[in-house]
Amino acid sequence: MEDNTTREPVHVIGAGLAGSEAAWQVARRGIPVILHEMRPVRSDPAHKTDGFAELVCSNSLRAANVENAVGLLKEEMRQLGSVIMLAADAHRVPAGGALAVDRTAFSQAVTQAVSKHPLITVIHEEVTDLEALPGYVIVASGPLTSDALSASIARKIRSAYLHFFDAAAPIVAGDSLNYDVIYRASRYGKGEAAYLNCPFYTKEEYVAFREALRNAETAEVKDFEQGNVFEGCMPIEEMAYRGEDTMRYGPLKPVGLKNPRDGREAYAVVQLRQDNAAGTLFNLVGFQTHLKWPEQRRVFGMIPGLEQAEFVRYGVMHKNTYMNSPKVLWPSFRLRGDTRFYFAGQMTGVEGYVESAASGLMAGIHAARAYCHARTLDFPVVTAMGALAHYISNPEVEKFQPMNVNYGLMPPLTKRVHKKMIRNALYAERAQAAFAPVRQLCNEDVRFED
Repeated sequence: MEDNTTREPVHVIGAGLAGSEAAWQVARRGIPVILHEMRPVRSDPAHKTDGFAELVCSNSLRAANVENAVGLLKEEMRQLGSVIMLAADAHRVPAGGALAVDRTAFSQAVTQAVSKHPLITVIHEEVTDLEALPGYVIVASGPLTSDALSASIARKIRSAYLHFFDAAAPIVAGDSLNYDVIYRASRYGKGEAAYLNCPFYTKEEYVAFREALRNAETAEVKDFEQGNVFEGCMPIEEMAYRGEDTMRYGPLKPVGLKNPRDGREAYAVVQLRQDNAAGTLFNLVGFQTHLKWPEQRRVFGMIPGLEQAEFVRYGVMHKNTYMNSPKVLWPSFRLRGDTRFYFAGQMTGVEGYVESAASGLMAGIHAARAYCHARTLDFPVVTAMGALAHYISNPEVEKFQPMNVNYGLMPPLTKRVHKKMIRNALYAERAQAAFAPVRQLCNEDVRFED
């Protein structure tokens, strides 16, 4: 029987971080791609634009150095020609030891690169039935997948979805802030002084702010009652409920943030991170929230320096959907029950912008190699990519939850190292050595010849 799979374009559903990266990786190997994106035909609760790879929460892609696992992940992606990393590096904004981007310029760059690729055809439509698409299909429709497509995916994978809450932090205008109170500094003086710091100098100020958070009115949850809050995106008011010092050990941690003007140490510190290249917008780091908008203005106005702040975007909460991936996906992000289908992005249980893009990169490479009948590729579990792929596909994982990349996902080192920075540097060194042959294999001239 003739195999027509490789006579069809590869279909990619969703032009977010994962879908854009997957489409790019397939197309750069000489394979035609049809990229389906439902916006602007149909919108969702989180996105505000029609651009590809829109960052709906923070503008930070987190740590830049390889001593942090997400920094290592970014470096691996760069070595494999990631369009997401090309755009991120080109449009970065000051963020100390992190990689943060001008979200508008970043999205525009990805949109331009992907949509102008000669082998990528963009169709703005809602896909409602997976079986209607021929050939190989990469599903990267995201955590806000439409109801119709969700139902189609559920039928395909024969597995129930899981849900959790996700939240986006507010953004304020830089020229509305009180710089007599706010000071610029990065923790422990690392990197440039990229963060604006809003100090609670006394315990009394902090406790009053916490009580206001605890008593503030939240938005109606609607149909999200059965969801679970993902710890990495914990709403700030939920932290306030958990304990008096929860915020001080989290996003309001004051250590290493002395005021350079007078050397004062604060009891708690709210940090603002630059959100655009012009330095006119700043987001409240760690302040994902489900408070009603008037309550956000009232309560966050208690933060020193934000008394007259102009909120250009309030925080929002929305539902994220992900699969029980260890039961249904291989490490290649390929569906166990139907090899035509691959999945990528947050719906696979990877958490974070970079992780989502990395999953799209891997799914795209795997699908392209299957399309070209090239030999199967394995990302070693000691690499950042391999650790993610193993986590989302390991059937031994019980009570599967979304996960950021971290060195704990990798096999332990052969010797115990107590200092974290030294230990992580050794993890990175081992990963980079293992990644070298993978890079060579991924970047070899595997191209489809019609």
